[in-house]
Amino acid sequence: MIHFKNIKKSFDNNHVLRDVNLEVARGQSMAIIGGSGTGKSVLIKTVLGLIKPDSGIIIVDGIDVNKSTHDQFLERFGMLFQGGALFDSLPVWKNVAFRLQRGSQKRSKDEAREISIKKLRRVGLGPEIADKYPAELSGGMQKRVSLARAIATDPEIIFFDEPTTGLDPIMSSVINELIREIVVELGVTAMTITHDMTSVMAIADQVAMLHDGKIQWCGSRSKLKDSGNSYVNQFIHGTAKGPIKTLR
Repeated sequence: MIHFKNIKKSFDNNHVLRDVNLEVARGQSMAIIGGSGTGKSVLIKTVLGLIKPDSGIIIVDGIDVNKSTHDQFLERFGMLFQGGALFDSLPVWKNVAFRLQRGSQKRSKDEAREISIKKLRRVGLGPEIADKYPAELSGGMQKRVSLARAIATDPEIIFFDEPTTGLDPIMSSVINELIREIVVELGVTAMTITHDMTSVMAIADQVAMLHDGKIQWCGSRSKLKDSGNSYVNQFIHGTAKGPIKTLR
């Protein structure tokens, strides 16, 4: 479904993506792991066309991203942003329905609200939440609203950017379970950026380790703990010794 071919991206002298090659199969849940600042978010932004790679090709369902009709292309994606990124000035239902009231998928107000309430129910929130504002909700509830927005248009591909950031362990588990259920239920292709190994084990089918601008290892979740890769071993065990250099 998504194929990165020799992707390179630099910002001045900072070579973020050096030569990324990665395939994400249709209906697969792929987790991209790696330390902060290793280019995980940049990689996702190249798929969405928010950042243009310096070289290389990204193919999504047989379509070259650089040659796509952008608005129609983006309608195939859903996104759960790190921190939620809800609009403070809009009630919950309008946050969820944001894309439903724009573009080629534009729905009437009543229909958009109805779909919003349906999606809120799917993430465990009742209709009484619909007219509240984000500031009136807990962090966990805000994250659920963001997840409802990500699935509002029934996308084919969903990106999850650090989905459990800022949540306590119990709520993190709830969100992980919801994400896994939704990915399986909708049959979507999913890419999750995270450094939370609990999320990886709950969400992913496949795992890719990004470090120093390259995919250092890629394999099934079941092989993660016995990968035989020094980068992966150091990262998942959180040790200071290894090929990943730390600042002191």
